[in-house]
Amino acid sequence: MENIRELFQIMTRRFGFLNKNCCSAGGMDISLIQSHIIYEIDRLHKPSMQQVAEILGTDITTFSRQVQSLIKLSLVKKIPAPDDRRVSILTLTVEGKYVATTIDEQMKAYFNEIFSHMNDFEKETVIRSIKLLNDTMAKSSNCCTPPMR
Repeated sequence: MENIRELFQIMTRRFGFLNKNCCSAGGMDISLIQSHIIYEIDRLHKPSMQQVAEILGTDITTFSRQVQSLIKLSLVKKIPAPDDRRVSILTLTVEGKYVATTIDEQMKAYFNEIFSHMNDFEKETVIRSIKLLNDTMAKSSNCCTPPMR
């Protein structure tokens, strides 16, 4: 049987997940977690800080520090919710939207290049397999964190 951990280790390295910065946009280096935060704020319409932190499986303290760094970079705005001022709503600034779009275009080009080395059947098989793995991982009692033993 293949060493599954090794397969994931190699894939992690090839995706650049171990790099300090995952991408660059608008002359800024963006970390992997910042990229995920920007993506979720862009994908969801005016999410709360808690919503995005939960989606990313991050504790609110760590998440809050990352949001502050994005605010300092003028990529994200945090405003109190009109109906409950204790809740903070996140939105992208114009610069943040530009960074989100740039990263999205870079990722699409990257995946298109990767998939260009596969035929349609192989591409569909990979995509279907990733969906299956994601769905199955969501059912795991250890979802979002590797098991600690």
